[in-house]
Amino acid sequence: MSEHEHEAAAVDETAAQAHAAEAEAPGEDDVADRAQDGAVEAPEEPDFKDLYLRAAAETDNVRKRARRDVEVASARGVARLARELLPSLDNLDRALAAAEAEEADAEHHLTKGIRLVQQELLGALTRVGIEQYAPEGETFDPHQHEAVAQMPAEGVETGTITQVYQPGYRYKEEILRAAKVVVAA
Repeated sequence: MSEHEHEAAAVDETAAQAHAAEAEAPGEDDVADRAQDGAVEAPEEPDFKDLYLRAAAETDNVRKRARRDVEVASARGVARLARELLPSLDNLDRALAAAEAEEADAEHHLTKGIRLVQQELLGALTRVGIEQYAPEGETFDPHQHEAVAQMPAEGVETGTITQVYQPGYRYKEEILRAAKVVVAA
């Protein structure tokens, strides 16, 4: 057989298969007749109202999730910045305490100016929700306080904070840095 004859035979075979498939497949009239008899169900129309409501609810959920993610990321950024600034604030406080002790008799404007800068930094932290706390007189809580020493104290119940070495800072419910304290033994 030649190549041309092979192609002709293949075309004839394909045509025969298509003709057999048409004979087996029911026509449109047959499907309609069977649908009326209950043998074949007609395709259902999609419920567009239900699809719309589902899409709207999903969109609303995505918005809420995105809003929550932005708030969490913002809170993390604020907390991270505060943790970076706290050692500088502590050093500023120590420097001011030392300078003020030296110039107890003299009235220096330099330390007053530095104290104003310190108060502005603390005010900025407060405005974003970071609060400083010094828990003197409170009951010791290891989740909020770091005990650096225990000392006996008269007239004070055991476990009470008698002195604050370094104030703590918190942002909303998160402890950024625990207060360093002395606890009554």
